[in-house]
Amino acid sequence: MKRRDLLKLTGSAALLAATGLRDLAFANEPGAGDTVLVFLFLRGGCDVLNLIGPSNDAAYAEARAPDLRVLDSGDHAGLQLLTGGRDDFRLHPEAAPLLELYQQKHLAIVHATGLADETRSHFVAQDLMERGWLDNNKQRPSGANGWMTRWLTEIGGAHGLARAISTTGAVAKSLEGQRDALCVPNLKYGYGVPGGDEARAVLSSLYAGPGLAATSGRDAVAAVAALDARLPRGADHRPLPYEPAHGAQYDENTDIGTALSTVARLIKLDVGLRAACVDMGGWDTHEGQPGRFNNLAKNLSRALAAFWNDVASEQNRVLLIATTEFGRRLRSNKSNGTDHGHGGATLALGGCVDGGRLLGPWPGLHGDALDRGVDLAVATDYRSVLAEAVAPTVSPAALQRIFPGFRAEQRLGLLR
Repeated sequence: MKRRDLLKLTGSAALLAATGLRDLAFANEPGAGDTVLVFLFLRGGCDVLNLIGPSNDAAYAEARAPDLRVLDSGDHAGLQLLTGGRDDFRLHPEAAPLLELYQQKHLAIVHATGLADETRSHFVAQDLMERGWLDNNKQRPSGANGWMTRWLTEIGGAHGLARAISTTGAVAKSLEGQRDALCVPNLKYGYGVPGGDEARAVLSSLYAGPGLAATSGRDAVAAVAALDARLPRGADHRPLPYEPAHGAQYDENTDIGTALSTVARLIKLDVGLRAACVDMGGWDTHEGQPGRFNNLAKNLSRALAAFWNDVASEQNRVLLIATTEFGRRLRSNKSNGTDHGHGGATLALGGCVDGGRLLGPWPGLHGDALDRGVDLAVATDYRSVLAEAVAPTVSPAALQRIFPGFRAEQRLGLLR
């Protein structure tokens, strides 16, 4: 074995140990009626006012240059949403696929969502939201599991081959504590440890002994091999190219395209997937925002549309929630960008979503309505969206265990 392969193998062993597959059960996979929940985190603080803006709001127009807001007229006018008589909310012009999903009533938008906590720290806000907590200033259990882990605990059921996955190189905090969670960034070249049979032999020897770590390692190696065996292969034993259904076209030159393609593929492989965490970074647009944001809006919209078409046969059981840790400041900065703000937005895409609507109260952008006098206020606790998303799958008591201390002030009506 070459030195570089040994280094890769060492890293693989660490990753396998981190998955902690202590209770893996190769049981019959859950049935087709079981919800698949996809949690898409727009990391960096998405400027939701540039994605979904009240285009005719005077305070909005005064605070931003035309290329940092959604316009109500002209060659680059935003895409008008039907909002039931509310302000003229429009989508970014590069988000045409989102408009189509919205018009087809598969997509609902909840504006001005977020944390009650006043933090503008990426790390604190992301940590709170992935663990399902409210406020960094209130006592919370140390080492608390992710909110999706608690949801999976409450729904129970067979583990399958890949019950919970992250499409990143490490398990997302939303799945922290989930002992059978796997990291599956890409299936294009199969799913195995670097080094093939030789590497597996070394890992088997490494994890041959007694103890929890050894058991976890053996289970992880077994899970990786079992999932890899489910991938269709050609005569040369190499994985066949993935062919998305219904003409779906992913841009696999983008991380979000690759990630959602991987999730769709796992859903259709029927490996028992119930929870998937997906990341899309790049939203921290302090400078030079217009061009960067155009690409982000385009890549997000096209990837979501491709994913939705690809899982057409499974849409009734798929629910995707996309959110961000916070939005951006109302007034743009001198670097043609926007700084950390407060209120964000959440998208819900699914066969069970009562879509084609902009949900939740809108606090406005004038004077006292702004948080700290400068930011879009949070009008809807982000957990209201998550709680309504999972409520049909658990009891009211279980919902309290998933989101401790949460009490919804009003129902959004997210689902049909």
